[in-house]
Amino acid sequence: MNWMAWTQPSALFFLTIGCILLVMTTFEVLRPCVARKGFLPITTTRGDRLFIGLLSSAYIHLFFIGMTDLAIWYPFGISIIWLGIVLRWG
Repeated sequence: MNWMAWTQPSALFFLTIGCILLVMTTFEVLRPCVARKGFLPITTTRGDRLFIGLLSSAYIHLFFIGMTDLAIWYPFGISIIWLGIVLRWG
């Protein structure tokens, strides 16, 4: 992999996303989901909520990087909590 400069954080990020997709696929095969309506203004499936949670987590990170000088661990913690909320009650 000399063609790309992998850093440990970027490798962990992609490994985590891959693991999430693997777990979600396995969970979908074992227990197929049903579309439901939570606090989000649309009816969503488990995969929809995962996508919305990951996308909004990216925006949380961009906001913190652009507007504050805080360490990256603060938006990371907020994003993990937000993703859990969206997946559970979204």
